[in-house]
Amino acid sequence: MKRANILVVFLTLFVLNGSAQTKKTVSAADAKMNTFISKLMAKMTVDEKIGQLNLPSSGDITTGQANSSDISKKIRDGQVGGLFNIKGVDKIKAVQKIAVENSRMKIPLLFGMDVIHGYNTVFPIPLGMSCVWDMATVQKSARVAAIEASASGINWTFSPMVDISRDPRWGRISEGSGEDAYLGSQIAAAMVKGYQGKLQANNEILACVKHYALYGAAEAGRDYNTTDMSKVRMYNEYFPPYKAAVDAGAASIMASFNEVDGIPATGSKWLMTDVLRHQWGFKGFVVTDYTGIPEMIAHGMGDLQTVSALALNAGIDMDMVGEGFLGTLKKSLAEKKVGMAQIDRACRLVLQAKYKLGLFADPYKFCNAERAEKEVFSPANRQVAREIATESFVLLKNNNNILPLKKSGTIGLIGPLADNTANMYGTWSVAALFDKSVTVLQGLKNVLGDKAKILTARGANFLADSAMEQRYVNIHNPTYKRDPRTEAEMIKEALDVAKKSDVIVATIGEGSEFTGESSSVTDIQIPETQKNLLKALAKTGKPVVLVLFTGRPLALNWEQQNIPAILNVWFPGSEAGNAIADVLFGDVNPSGKLSATFPQNVGQVPLYYAHKNTGRPLAEGKWFEKFRSNYLDVSNDPLYPFGFGLSYTTFNYSDIKLSSNTLTKGQTITASVTLSNTGKYDGKEVVQLYIQDLVGSITRPVKELKGFQKINLKAGESKIITFNISENDLKFYNADLKFVAEPGDFKVFVGTNSRDVKESSFTLK
Repeated sequence: MKRANILVVFLTLFVLNGSAQTKKTVSAADAKMNTFISKLMAKMTVDEKIGQLNLPSSGDITTGQANSSDISKKIRDGQVGGLFNIKGVDKIKAVQKIAVENSRMKIPLLFGMDVIHGYNTVFPIPLGMSCVWDMATVQKSARVAAIEASASGINWTFSPMVDISRDPRWGRISEGSGEDAYLGSQIAAAMVKGYQGKLQANNEILACVKHYALYGAAEAGRDYNTTDMSKVRMYNEYFPPYKAAVDAGAASIMASFNEVDGIPATGSKWLMTDVLRHQWGFKGFVVTDYTGIPEMIAHGMGDLQTVSALALNAGIDMDMVGEGFLGTLKKSLAEKKVGMAQIDRACRLVLQAKYKLGLFADPYKFCNAERAEKEVFSPANRQVAREIATESFVLLKNNNNILPLKKSGTIGLIGPLADNTANMYGTWSVAALFDKSVTVLQGLKNVLGDKAKILTARGANFLADSAMEQRYVNIHNPTYKRDPRTEAEMIKEALDVAKKSDVIVATIGEGSEFTGESSSVTDIQIPETQKNLLKALAKTGKPVVLVLFTGRPLALNWEQQNIPAILNVWFPGSEAGNAIADVLFGDVNPSGKLSATFPQNVGQVPLYYAHKNTGRPLAEGKWFEKFRSNYLDVSNDPLYPFGFGLSYTTFNYSDIKLSSNTLTKGQTITASVTLSNTGKYDGKEVVQLYIQDLVGSITRPVKELKGFQKINLKAGESKIITFNISENDLKFYNADLKFVAEPGDFKVFVGTNSRDVKESSFTLK
């Protein structure tokens, strides 16, 4: 045999053997799916493949209108891969029928929706949910949301939003889990697991992790704005929650609007292919955000054909609303600006998602009318929402133990949020039943019965300026009605109520749409007209409890100095009033902890606990010192630090006990404290573990959260709380973007928040 022939035989055997080895790693189920999709794609035209990459918004088609809607012709022609913003079993079934019975390839559609913090049963906004610090609870909220959404025909949610944000000016901070990469990662994974389960049952839906990447770091806190940071910061501080969601099995990813390293994320091959697929091993599909592809034109990246090709080649698989793919990819294919392999890749990934959902086996899997009647907004789901809402509330102040209130006497319930159904939910409550929310007034009545008297007064509008209030409040919520009276008239009515009351509950703060998309602000204080009301109430000398509604950290200096009790309730959701009453009257002891730092004023922003030292650091607890890193007019300290939250009881921490002061690579050590409930109430405490790397090859933060446990203790009870610390807890991305743990000295902190901690130290050998 000639040498060349021998080489050919050898190479053939090598390839065949390699293929056999590869096939062994593919499960039987995946092999079956791949065969099915390959056969399907072999029958599809180029136009039909491109059609699978198109995600238009249907609008909420009315019952009986599906066949005559503008979108129906595109579905018949195979030009639609999925729809969003349509809900309800009857509507979705009618549209799905067009796809699977009237199109040539009979490929079912995906149906997506922004199920952000619940469906009909609405949970606290995500920023509030992150203050629960209990991953089983977080996962449960996503599970209920998936059950309800899927019962209404939805099989894909554009959630969780996992963007790290350290700027409360940014309106979308309300949609995320705060400032910390570790906490954010835990929540990202829990949400994905809650939505998706094993993607087998008819109540498990696709998660879509957003917004990839760095969206929460928009300059000046202005939505859609530029982001710019080092790759070291990306990998250590902003990427982890996205990766955690991928590791948890997220089925889809949504590209962000902002640019990264000078390229819009939607067109960034480094983000979508190099990092997401090659480094992290993501196997799902990537969808743009709303009109993300044509928006690259304004970024200066070219015309629609150019940016559409840029997106596909970068690794985008589905075009939301922009229809750049639908209108230009075939032309770009002919001009060799894109390849058939890229179109096939994207089409295959979209079809795989449909297959994994079981839509090819049963296109109407999520269209069970009986489920919709029984499983949506059920009493059981509402009870879960009520319990979770109480866990999200953060007690910021409670001088002289004003709270919990007594269930007796006369209570003055005052403020624009006292009896306001529409503003209990918070932003992105697209399926909320606004007429069925429990207001604060109704919640107090439900809990009190006839045990106490309640007097009410509105006291103030949200904002003094009616035009500005329209911009803040009524964009998505036309049900809100402004009180036409003057500020003086409204305050007078409130003071009349206050005089007759034993205690004042002031329901004050932001409206639902003060935060969310395109809701950035430069002033993060309580609006002036409401603050004027609060000041007038404080002057009465009556005890005042501020029940604060907000979707962002606020600057509350005056309130902290002058109001004796402050309970931050965020936007609690469907059961808002009941949950607030549960906590106000002590049926539930508040246990929420802040997931984002509250600054003293907007000038401190961005302010976060895991900052780095400068070469001229200011000593802790000091202010002011010349030629140190500080301000002339305010201290460096936050008003309320990350992890902060009070209780009706008190907790005591012992000193930290380390099992060893030396950690050997591959081994673990334990850090233990004794936690004691030293107060009069049973309560829950979030015990937090932080670590500082004292010397590194690059500068390291002063503290990093590395663990937490939510512990329930009865009054007088003590418990030893133990954390295991391993080499993995010390790893970070170095200057070469290698994930390493470097030998050296470390501090370990355990405490009730990022500021108030016990301290010890160990060495990594």
